[in-house]
Amino acid sequence: MTQSALPRLFFVGVGNMGAPMAANLVRAGYHLTVHDVVREKAEPLIKLGAHWVDTLAEGAKDADVVMASLPGPPQVRAVMLGEGGIMHAIRPGTTVIDTSTSAVDLVKELADIATARGCEFLEAPVTNAIDFAVLGRLSIFVGGDAACFEKHKPIFDVIGEKIFHVGVHGNGATIKLLTNLLWFVSAATIGEGLMLGAKAGIPLHTVWEAIKSSAGNSWVAEHDVPSIFAGHYDPSFSLALCCKDLGLINDIAKSQGYELTMGSFVQKVFEQARQTYGDDAAELHVVRLLEERTGLFLRPPHGTTEPHRGTVDTPHDK
Repeated sequence: MTQSALPRLFFVGVGNMGAPMAANLVRAGYHLTVHDVVREKAEPLIKLGAHWVDTLAEGAKDADVVMASLPGPPQVRAVMLGEGGIMHAIRPGTTVIDTSTSAVDLVKELADIATARGCEFLEAPVTNAIDFAVLGRLSIFVGGDAACFEKHKPIFDVIGEKIFHVGVHGNGATIKLLTNLLWFVSAATIGEGLMLGAKAGIPLHTVWEAIKSSAGNSWVAEHDVPSIFAGHYDPSFSLALCCKDLGLINDIAKSQGYELTMGSFVQKVFEQARQTYGDDAAELHVVRLLEERTGLFLRPPHGTTEPHRGTVDTPHDK
């Protein structure tokens, strides 16, 4: 398909996840306009050929498809519905695709507003971290009209590898958040497994390899343990974002008429870590809570009583 035949895209939010998605769309030949609250984040995209606009309204008014990648529901609401927001500027016939991890109720509200304006809305939260975003291998959970999904699937094929149409609006957020629940539970427990081995005097790399070769393996075991060994706890995802998502996860269960046992407990653990280390602290500071309580820091070969950074590099960012 020639560039002239491709839809004109306006991409809002070019941070950790948005930037690599936008870059892959530029490389695929899409005419891409970008906006972010911090212009410097867009500079690499501009060098690739993307076009900058100073306002949301300016970018939205000429776009065939508006895409967003934002930290959470407050930012999504502000960008979509705030003064000068996207929903006030889009033309009838425009499709809005939100890749943010958002709230079910907000997704449904935005879908209704888009319909009233003669537009279409797809929620499309993504997962699999920054490294997969760079490679165009994200998993994407799309909620919304099936025909609209099929129409825009070429866009998803550029940024993702495993793409799921999950039904009505709100189901995308539900799928994304339930996968995050499993991630956070694993993050909160991986340190306990490592600590049991370290306290027994087993070399930590042996413990790690054993975990990866067992029924206890997980994304966290595969990707996050090096961040613990290095002592930086994966700064690409903050405790504030973890706690935001856990709040949304537990809200879904409450709206369905029950409470999550593990979800509620894990939220308390992450909130304790956030209160101890701050909003911007890296997600795996939930492991540091255990390290400081036991007095042993999980640094190869067996752990150390000093909280220095180790020498193990992390092969994957989140």
